Formats: sequence, structure tokens, C-alpha cells
Amino acid sequence: MKRSEDLIAKQGATSDTFQEVLARRIARRSFLKGALLATPLLIMRPDQFSKHLANAAEGDGLNFKSIRLDNRDRILVAEDYRADVLIRWGDPVFRDSPAFNPLTQSKLSQEHQFGYNCDFVSYLPLPYGSNNSIQGLLWVNHEYTNEKIMFPNYDIQNPTQTQVDVGIAAHGASVVEIRRRASNDWQVINSSLHNRRITGETEMEFTGPAAGDALMKVSYDTTGRRVRGMFNNCGGGTTPWGTVLTCEENFNQYFANRNGLADGPIKTNHTRYGVGSSVSGLPASRSERGWEIFHDRFDLTKDPNEPFRFGWVVEVDPYDPTFVPKKRTALGRLKHEAATTVVATDGRVVVYTGDDERFEYMYKFVTSGKYNSSNRAANFGLLDQGTLYVAKFNDNGTGQWLPLVHGQGNLVAPTFISQAEVLINTRFAADAVGGTKMDRPEDIEINPVNGKLYCAMTNNTSRGIGSNPAVNGVNPRTGNRHGHIIEIAEDSNNPASLSFTWEIFLLCGNPATQPVDSPAPTLGAEATYFGGFDPSKVSAISSPDNITFDRKGNLWIATDGQPTTFGMNDGIFAVPVEGQNRGFLRQFFSGVIGGEVASLRFGALDQSLFITIQHPGEPGTGPNSANSSFETPTSVWPDGNTPPRPSVVVVTKQVGKGSPVVGS
Repeated sequence: MKRSEDLIAKQGATSDTFQEVLARRIARRSFLKGALLATPLLIMRPDQFSKHLANAAEGDGLNFKSIRLDNRDRILVAEDYRADVLIRWGDPVFRDSPAFNPLTQSKLSQEHQFGYNCDFVSYLPLPYGSNNSIQGLLWVNHEYTNEKIMFPNYDIQNPTQTQVDVGIAAHGASVVEIRRRASNDWQVINSSLHNRRITGETEMEFTGPAAGDALMKVSYDTTGRRVRGMFNNCGGGTTPWGTVLTCEENFNQYFANRNGLADGPIKTNHTRYGVGSSVSGLPASRSERGWEIFHDRFDLTKDPNEPFRFGWVVEVDPYDPTFVPKKRTALGRLKHEAATTVVATDGRVVVYTGDDERFEYMYKFVTSGKYNSSNRAANFGLLDQGTLYVAKFNDNGTGQWLPLVHGQGNLVAPTFISQAEVLINTRFAADAVGGTKMDRPEDIEINPVNGKLYCAMTNNTSRGIGSNPAVNGVNPRTGNRHGHIIEIAEDSNNPASLSFTWEIFLLCGNPATQPVDSPAPTLGAEATYFGGFDPSKVSAISSPDNITFDRKGNLWIATDGQPTTFGMNDGIFAVPVEGQNRGFLRQFFSGVIGGEVASLRFGALDQSLFITIQHPGEPGTGPNSANSSFETPTSVWPDGNTPPRPSVVVVTKQVGKGSPVVGS
């Protein structure tokens, strides 16, 4: 892309609004693409294209036939591919794990079974350092629980201790060894010594500047250096040294009784992070799950500091089942959605993360030390020392990374008395330095081919509404219900750079409703843009969530919100980011009723695509779902009976249908 074009012009101030500049840019690109690509490519094979278009298709490798949006209780995948359930909630993790019985659940059984609501997924080849595409470890986050469809006759007003303890055990993560058989399907190896369950009670350590701070100390840990469990682990990432970074997101929902606290800094912090907020239909002193009824650490009046111990990026070595997880406080405390790691040109390590809430921020962390490729163990402390930055986007397509360092600018006493407090109060620090408030920043990933960042803004229906922040260049739509994706180029292509340029890559939505391809488009909630590609030829898409790349640099997008916006199931979409097919978005996979397609990752050599299906049949998700329960769920996937079970799906090429490679 030409960096001198209108959207990101660095020189020559203009009186034009951003919307006017974007409108001209979109109209020009759409006209050029429409003139070049006048035939409906979605339903054609590469051998039906002109020679020129066939070469372009072979270049990006996305030759599958697009599927359509669907609202039935089944998974769908593009023709010539197969989608198999690999592991589901309650399946055994160990050789001696009990069989799943939804009527006789217990804390002990759940600690030995695959957890609930799988989210971030990652494939790590065995042995470490190899590129083995048929044997590896599967890491899966277990974000949260939905007791109404987990337990028969669940009473939200009066949960039992068994239900609470099962819920805590169903959080965390699972590590399982998997192997691909000659038939091209995958199986879990329950006898593997690598297998592990991490729960809401697993012992963990704090490291970095906030470890041991007074705000981290509670009644059962007066050192402020140890903590029990991790909660609401949503997104994540892997490091160059083969560890997993798993992200605590909406940790606020597990705590109760904020109104019982005296006014002051602690209560103010909890309010900003949504900790202890009241739940409709429950007493003001209650949390949604009622864990505080049986466990004092979730009652703010008994341990007001406990929430400060959540909202962190947690590092775990999946190759070592005895590894004590480390909450890396140098990366800040927020509702983390991602932790994408890359080595900068000088050897320092950079981690990108988003704070997944309306009008929150994007961040990156740059280590002080450098990556050691010849000594794996030497990298395990890298994430404890360095600088955390928040992103500031300018409307002219430039941006800066602003440091969150105690003693600099507004980050001084009496508001911030130490670097530990800057990190514990990361949102307040980002406010103080002037970061750009975003439309729910979720996954941030690095393209392995062009080196650019792609950042998913899932949605923000409050943007520009009432007294809420107005639209700006990087969040250009009022009432943004469909979300968008931003493309960022760090200056000098160096991830450690403190400045960057950016542009909008996708404005998601249904192009048939309001395609932005006229000379004077509007940028309302339904305006769409697909990287300049003809919008009449792409798939509709809403609420981009987690993303990944194949080896050719194509962007793959999982969605979270289409049941609300389209009345259709969430899915997976693929789109080239370079070349004349830039923006040619096609749907590859469709999920189930009420289920988010939460995460996706390719296995080694792109031979398999691992997908997590979260909260199938969740109450309140999509049309006619308000009364979904264990007894009458809106989904019975994957087994055709109750209860529905969050699961990992693996997609491979059908045997005899050509190369088994997905996306290349």
C-alpha cells in the first residue's frame, strides 16, 4: 500500500474531515477493484478465472468455495474439508480421569476433566523446537462458566457449594498431547505425562514490579507474591521460547459487595474495572455466581485487595507440567485479550495486548533484556523488566507509543506513588498520558509475511452516542455494532519503535445493507469497507474477535456477535491483506446456535486448523435464547443431547481431496 495516500498523509494539513478523506479513498479503491474484478469469484474454481486472476488466487492460496451465513445447530466448513470434535467439556485429560456425567459433577472430577468454555487455543509441536505437524501439545483456555446450562435445576439465587466448586475447577486451562492418525483425524493421548489441568485454585506466583506491593497482599497471602488460580482467561499467545501467555480478561465478575467498601482509592479502582458491580435480579451484595457465599476471598468486604491479583498476563511452560505459572505484572493489569510476542530488530522482545472493553486502550510491552535463542531457560525472566506503552492514534494516520513509567509526565505522586501502582492501575495511567480510547480492542496479531500488525476492534455501539467519546480517525463509525480491523506498520518495521502509521483495513458489516462504494458515503453503524475490494463480492461479517495468519500471510478471523447483529451463527473468515485480492473476504467455517467461535490457530505447516467453540446454547445469546437452560437448551451440540458442551474442533483437508494443507 502507498503510505502517501490520503488516509495516512503525514504532511500537508487539510481542512477535510477524516470521514471525507476515507470516503474518497474508499470510492477510488472500490471503483478500481470493481472494474478489474467484474465476475463473482466466490463461486468459481481457480481454473474458471482468467489467467491473471488464477495466478492471483494461487498466490494467496485461498481457493476454497465460500460458505454462507447459517443459523442451524451444526458446524459447517468449506467443501473438501472436514471438521471433527477433538475434545469437549468433561472429556478425560488423564488416563484415570472419571467419565463425564453431568448429573454427578464434582470438584475432584472436574479437576481431571477438560474445562468449560474453551477460548484461546495453541498448538505446540513435540518435541520442543521441532516443526512436527502430527504430534504436539494443545493448550486451551477455559474462560468462564455458565451454570444455568451446566447443572440441572440450577437456582441462581441459591447455588450449592458443589456447583460453586465445580465452577472454579472448570476455569483455567488444559494441556493435552494430541496426535494425528493415518486417517488424518486427531486423537487426545490421555496417558501423556505432559497433560495438565490448571484451575481457579492452582498455586501461582507474581513476578515483576507489582509483586509484593501492599495492594497485592490479602489475608491468606501476606507476602503479596502468591495467588490461587487464574480466571476469565480469554486470549493469549506463545513466546519464541515456547511458553504460553494466557490472558485474564473479565475478572471483575467474580467479586461481590463493592458497596460495602468505604469510599477511597480501592473502591474507585474497583469501580473503573467493573469489580463488584450489581447483577440484575440479585441482591446488591451478590455476584453472578455467588462464589463469595462459600469462599471469603471473593467478598470485597473481607478481602478488598483480592481483585488486584487478577487481570494479568500469566506465563506457563506447557512442556513442563510441574511449572508454577507466573503472573507477569510488568505487562499491566487490565482486561487482557491477547499477548502476541515478537522479537525486535535489536533482540528485545515485544508483547502486544488489548483491553477488551468499550473505550479502553491498546498496549505493548518492550523488554529491557534480549532474547537468547540458544538458551531457552535464559528467557524465562525476560517479561519482568521493561517498559509498558499505550497507543495514541492521530487522525492523519500516524501514531505514537506513550510510556507508562512512574515519575514521567502525569504518572507522579500523589496519584501514582510507584511503578507498581502504575501497573496495578494501568487504565488510570493510560488515561493520564492521553492514550486513544478504542472500540473494544481484542486480538492483535503480527503478519508473518509483511510484518504489520492487525488489530480487531470487536464493536462499540456506544461510540459517538450521547456523552460518550465521539468518532475519530481510528474509530470512525457512530454506533459501531459490527467492529473493524486496523492495520499498523511500526516505523522502520521495528516492533520496538515508538511511532507507527496505520489505516483501516476492514469496516465489518453487511455490504448489501450499506456498501461504502459511492462518491459520498456515510460512516454510520452500517458502513462497510473491505480493503478496497468490491463489496458486492465478499461475505458479510460482524464482530471480529480473535485472528491468526497462515504461512502465506492471509488473515483468518473468528467472530463473536453475529447472533445479535445478523441473527446468524458466528464463524471464521479468511482474507488476503496484500495484492489485488486484498480485502476479498470469504467465509470458511460456521459455528452453532449461541456459540462463539472463540479462537483459531493453525498447526505446524498449516496442516490443521484448531478452533474453539465457546458457550453453545448460552442463555441470552441470539434470538429466542433467553430461557435456555440445562433442561431446555437452545443448542444440543456437539452430541445431540443436553447439556451442550464447549469443544475444540480440528479442521483438515478430506482424504483424497488434494493437499492436506489449510490456507496454503
